[in-house]
Amino acid sequence: MNTLHSDTAVVPVNSARVSSRWTRVRQVVSAAVVSSSLVSSWAAAQDKAAPQGAKSAAKAPDPNSSMDALRAKLQADEKGFVAKHLELTDTEAKAFWPLYDEYKQDVDKLNVRIGAVLNEFLEVQSKGPLPNDLSKKLLADMAGIEKNELDLKLAHLKKVEKVLPPYKVVRCAQLENKIRAILKYDLAAQIPIAK
Repeated sequence: MNTLHSDTAVVPVNSARVSSRWTRVRQVVSAAVVSSSLVSSWAAAQDKAAPQGAKSAAKAPDPNSSMDALRAKLQADEKGFVAKHLELTDTEAKAFWPLYDEYKQDVDKLNVRIGAVLNEFLEVQSKGPLPNDLSKKLLADMAGIEKNELDLKLAHLKKVEKVLPPYKVVRCAQLENKIRAILKYDLAAQIPIAK
């Protein structure tokens, strides 16, 4: 059994038990778990997972798709993207960036949990229909993660309210929603519907 290491946890990966059909999905999830930059991790996993000569959506974004345009900007420099849109003063930046970095570390811990749940789902899914007890457990696990993510975001925004004016707090929330939406969109596109 192989393991993937991050600053926050070790995620076991037993690729021998997962069919090759799900390898790409596992790479996407594993990359998100071990990276502090979720979107750039997705791009790296896609590049590794794509057959030689194939172009992934991350390499050649469709200029007509706002989702692809946002993904390209985030891959280039997520923090730069956030900084550009927040338009922080020097004083605001000194107070904001440590809060942002702390928040991103906590988000990475949630990503480890998401990766574990998805790995469990994919291992069982590849063998046939999900047993009822596992279906209930996976639903409870994902609902718990989503609640924890919302609680984490609200706690982060309370801290940000102390260092930024209200309109920049709203921008901060909007930017983080966009960043998370990219990851969730990409994962949703890869994860099969349960049998």
